Amino acid sequence: MKIAFLPIDNRPVCYTMPEIISGIDDCVEFSIPPRNLLGDLTKTADIDGIFKWLENLSEQDVIIMSLDTLIYGGLIPSRRGKETLGELKLRLEKLKKLLLSKGAKIYAFSSIMRISNNNYNEEEKEYWGQYGKKIFEYSFNLHKNGFAQTDVPSEIIKDYFETRKRNFEVNKIYLDWQKEGVFEFLVFSKDDCAQFGLNVKEAQELENLGGFTKTGADEIPLSLLSRALNKKLKIFPVFLEPEYKNLISNYEDVSVENSVKGQIELAGCEVCADEDNADLILYINNFIKHQGEIVMKVDTKSFDREFKTPEKPYMIADVRFANGSDNGFIQALFKNKISDKYFYGYSAWNTTANTLGSLICGAKFKYFAQKYNRANFEKLQITRFADDWAYQANVRQMLKKTDENELKILMKEFETVLGNVFNSKIDLKYSYPWHRLFEVEIWI
Repeated sequence: MKIAFLPIDNRPVCYTMPEIISGIDDCVEFSIPPRNLLGDLTKTADIDGIFKWLENLSEQDVIIMSLDTLIYGGLIPSRRGKETLGELKLRLEKLKKLLLSKGAKIYAFSSIMRISNNNYNEEEKEYWGQYGKKIFEYSFNLHKNGFAQTDVPSEIIKDYFETRKRNFEVNKIYLDWQKEGVFEFLVFSKDDCAQFGLNVKEAQELENLGGFTKTGADEIPLSLLSRALNKKLKIFPVFLEPEYKNLISNYEDVSVENSVKGQIELAGCEVCADEDNADLILYINNFIKHQGEIVMKVDTKSFDREFKTPEKPYMIADVRFANGSDNGFIQALFKNKISDKYFYGYSAWNTTANTLGSLICGAKFKYFAQKYNRANFEKLQITRFADDWAYQANVRQMLKKTDENELKILMKEFETVLGNVFNSKIDLKYSYPWHRLFEVEIWI
């Protein structure tokens, strides 16, 4: 199977993780643009270079693409960019002709512009640093009540609404393409959602027009990669805190249970109600009362009992905390022997949707691999444990700045633990590709 993959940007979770996952099956031929063409926190993608890459691609079975990358230059530029709708329509016409000429099945996604509930402008327009929370509140109340008041300057509100309207019009164009048969499958992503907001309202409008929306963002290309395999896994979800599965995770607008069901279905899999008939068990280490967040100093009750791995295929979504593992659960898990025969993956990457989408993708590639590459599967798992558990849930809290030498020293004891778990000598390398503590790149 030949798969071409256009990521959102050059972060490790967006760029190297899909490469590693596809490499779990040596029969998959995976193409991805050179990393230097993609955008980062401050740089817009080389749109012309990516168009040339796409034009020069050999015949492919499937193309998975972030439409934001080709039209805006990335997910972050989609919120910041100053191009007019007319300028974007020229790119859209060029892209449509190119996709129709390729003859491949196109699995695509486009973001619904998010509304962050904070005053950080690192990934937004400059005025977000002063007015972000107020714009969020204005949007929330406007959708919830049909009216709202704000003291945000009118020129900022005008600019914000114009950017939203531009992006929404672009999404409606994609919806027209879908009806014309350009896409095999199209997803509109809801990134950093609350229960109400203009982004949620736009999602509802797209759904009313026949569009498919999904809470999440960074994991959706991986969910489309799963779906493109065109094989169904029957997955039996087991919530470790079943009485709390109706609670809503941070940055999402649906319950944990519905997030699980939605991610399973988006990946082209089936929710199985009977463990005996399931291909895989999905354990969800969900939270009690509220989801914790280690970096934000929001605690929650950790897993504090025994956990026994089954003698049948299973995977684990650890969502008790946003962006990092639950140390209590890891302690219980590592008392077990992690057998390659039954173990199909672990993740605690960022949001609940991020965790689930990436986890299911890796598990599905392993389950259906025509030529299984165990080394790449272990590379994926060691990376996830090193990032989600060792770094995000522990070492990151000890750091004041992006010092790679200090990071290597602090990670050493965790490398030793992982070496015992995977029965191999582990010596990892680290860097900070976006020069901030949020992302770490790990090499094996």
